[in-house]
Amino acid sequence: MTDAEGQGVRAPERIIRVMIGGRVQGVGYRAWTQDEAEARGVRGWVRNRMDGDVEAVLAGSAAAVDALCALLWRGPPATWVTRVEASPAGPENLGGSGGGFRQIATLESWMRSY
Repeated sequence: MTDAEGQGVRAPERIIRVMIGGRVQGVGYRAWTQDEAEARGVRGWVRNRMDGDVEAVLAGSAAAVDALCALLWRGPPATWVTRVEASPAGPENLGGSGGGFRQIATLESWMRSY
């Protein structure tokens, strides 16, 4: 897509925070998420939470973020996903992930966001 001056027009970036519930820890879910994100050019991070959930922040084109969010319901073998809840997030939620996608440390229970 180009603008009137022939310059490339970037599609707006979508940034979301996703909470995934079910059997999602101890099954390679974070590594799988990182692989799937990198394959789609999605930036952000993923981590385990002390309550057994997995949390991720996804940033990229709306199509890439939506595709990855839909895949989060599947996960790697041995995963049983019961919940994928997405909410809007901002650039401040990327936590310095730069241009890539990474796994970060487990969120300790005393740091849980409400």
